[in-house]
Amino acid sequence: MKAVVGIVVSNKMQKSVVVVVAVDRLFQRKLYNRYVKHTSKFMAHDENNDCNLGDRVKLDPSRPLSKRMHWAVAEILQRAKIYVPPSPTAPAPGGAVVESP
Repeated sequence: MKAVVGIVVSNKMQKSVVVVVAVDRLFQRKLYNRYVKHTSKFMAHDENNDCNLGDRVKLDPSRPLSKRMHWAVAEILQRAKIYVPPSPTAPAPGGAVVESP
């Protein structure tokens, strides 16, 4: 098997440090002369629990670690941009302090 690149869809499994990665492939249907997108989900072992939702990762094949886990995260190619809302105690933009009466 060769290495695959995909996007992290789920990282909710904390104890088993597993990420679910979706890999999209395009292939052509000869009969209809159309391209079809096929998505595969792989369970992969994430040793340090570094992967977050939306990260683009590279998976390498490994020995079977469980019933569905045969991949290991080799590297994180691109981190996802995560929006962090500003805290309510932060000063207003422009440096002006707004006080309530």
